[in-house]
Amino acid sequence: MHEWIFESKDGETQEIEKSASLHKETELASLAERIRNNHSQLKASLDRLQNSLDNLRLVTKYRVFDLEATRRENARLKKLLERDEDEGETS
Repeated sequence: MHEWIFESKDGETQEIEKSASLHKETELASLAERIRNNHSQLKASLDRLQNSLDNLRLVTKYRVFDLEATRRENARLKKLLERDEDEGETS
């Protein structure tokens, strides 16, 4: 009689273990899917950030180039004005 109880309890234990394993597998699969989704979202965010930084670098280079060109033009115009003023004083 004790054998029957032992076998019955052993069967119940195996069923509980199978159920727990299936539950853990389901949880792990769910976690793995969330990790894949988070990884994809993070990669997309990093790609957007990299594009934004590249754009910022380009805009900054253009602004520096434009500023230098404006300074050169201002210096040239200032020399023209000074020359015109000098010619006006001598006339």
